[in-house]
Amino acid sequence: EKKGMLNIAIAGFGWWGRHILTRLQGHDRLSVLAVAEPDQSLHADIRAMGAEAVSGFDGVLSDPRVQAVVLTTPHMMHEEQVVAAARAGKHVFCEKPLAMTAASARCAVLACREAGVVLGIGHELRFDPAMRRLKALVSAGDLGTIMHAEAAFSHNKLAGLPGDGWRTSKTMSPGAGMTGMGIHLTDLMIWLFGPVETVQAQVRDRTLGWPTGDMVVAQLGFAAGNTAHFQAILNTPHYMRFAVFGADGWAEARYSSHPDTPGGQIEWSLCRKGGAPEREVLDWSDAVVSNLTAFAQAVTGRHDYPWSDAELIGNIAVYEAIVQSSDSGETVRLG
Repeated sequence: EKKGMLNIAIAGFGWWGRHILTRLQGHDRLSVLAVAEPDQSLHADIRAMGAEAVSGFDGVLSDPRVQAVVLTTPHMMHEEQVVAAARAGKHVFCEKPLAMTAASARCAVLACREAGVVLGIGHELRFDPAMRRLKALVSAGDLGTIMHAEAAFSHNKLAGLPGDGWRTSKTMSPGAGMTGMGIHLTDLMIWLFGPVETVQAQVRDRTLGWPTGDMVVAQLGFAAGNTAHFQAILNTPHYMRFAVFGADGWAEARYSSHPDTPGGQIEWSLCRKGGAPEREVLDWSDAVVSNLTAFAQAVTGRHDYPWSDAELIGNIAVYEAIVQSSDSGETVRLG
């Protein structure tokens, strides 16, 4: 065991658990010792990638070598697993969404604070090069008073799923593309603009026949005074953009590929008052690994992990409000 290495275990070896194990091969800060996966048929694949295969989550929580766990499990299990990990003294990195309700998110956050463990969250887009540039512009006031933002994160990577799984269920994954894509956009908006005050949303099923629906659109009003809207569509070719409009300028990022796909370029545009749009192409960087590296640095005390409790809980409150608004047709106000 190398000095300065964080020994972790992954819980869940589905699409995303496999992706994370693949991306962490040979990482200089994170070593995956084990993967907890109840499906025995996947254990040979786990071992082939250099990790131990364990059937139950308790098996990694009771392993004294494991310092932190990464949850790539269905989100209905997150609160219970975060709390169990914290009580076992393990730092925990949870894939999004952290929880289904604000109350559940609060329980997870408090369990980690009480145990003195770091809680990481799988919102890698805060580490994306275009988003970091956008955050710097907004923070410095370079765009002037912020008026509005618009964003889209849509793809058809999951369109072939059967309609009777947890990802397509209205009870387990309400809000259509919110749990997979929209939740990233609301996290970015809270990071950029602060707390959300009002939510208006619609969820539709146009093509897939899924109980949860195949598209969500939402309009947000912020305590700071600006507005935003976004879409997440589960059945259209990949489309991803984020734009912010201020009185002194606007900026936009357009993505040629999904964040999990190496090599996808980002088209960056910035237009200042009185000038023409300036455009450049930014290279893809592995924001997923950057996020996990930041988590490891927080565990070893080198840096604070860049999410506040209010942001972690507030994002789930917005998700909950989007589901409420789309069900009722009413504006939901967040206290």
